[in-house]
Amino acid sequence: MVGRLLLRGMIVGAFTGILIFAFAHTFGEPLADWAVGFEEKTAQAAGEAPEPEIVSRTIQAGIGLFTGSIIFSTAIGGLFALVFSFVYGRISPLGARGTAALLAIAAFVAISLVPDLKYPANPPAVGNSDTIGARTELFFIMILASVIGMVVAVGFGRRLAARYGSWNGAIIAGIGYIVFVALIQYLLPAINEVPEQFSAVVLWRFRIASLGMHAILWAVLGLVFGAWAERELPQVRSRSNAALRRA
Repeated sequence: MVGRLLLRGMIVGAFTGILIFAFAHTFGEPLADWAVGFEEKTAQAAGEAPEPEIVSRTIQAGIGLFTGSIIFSTAIGGLFALVFSFVYGRISPLGARGTAALLAIAAFVAISLVPDLKYPANPPAVGNSDTIGARTELFFIMILASVIGMVVAVGFGRRLAARYGSWNGAIIAGIGYIVFVALIQYLLPAINEVPEQFSAVVLWRFRIASLGMHAILWAVLGLVFGAWAERELPQVRSRSNAALRRA
């Protein structure tokens, strides 16, 4: 069963990659082009030589973006299916659709939304190339802390539900998660390397578009994979029940 769910997750992920590509190409790439143009004008004004273009913007915005979206979404779809296989029937009495939806919401919050609040996505020309390593490390530290906090909150919420009820347990665990990630965000250093003349509108729209790509990823995985998994899991139960009756 896990193998079939894994395959379905990867197929749904590949389909999601196509949607993400279309969204990013329509809403994200024009903003990236503006940022590249701003970077080139800033370099010219400073008398700096233009950096050699290893990969053209046409390839980056076309086949490069398409390939990257498909590979990334397919991999995430497979991981989503594996996690779903592990938590299904263990963390809640919900069916396949409900479990997949809850898992997708939790993943969006823990992996995309919370880290993005501390270290939002930046277009080209924003960020010092000398600090890219440190910025990447801090971003992944934020993701790791957020995911760990979410896992602990879910486990803590299940224990509280047995004593205070499902709603109260979920609320208390949710508050605990918010306090934890707020503390982590406070302790981690802030990064602000946006040039003074860079358009605030472009920066805002780029970050919204980036978050929108993540929203599409988790929404489609949660809804489409959940519906597809629901068709597979009842068949497994039916075969199990038939085997028990024969025994």
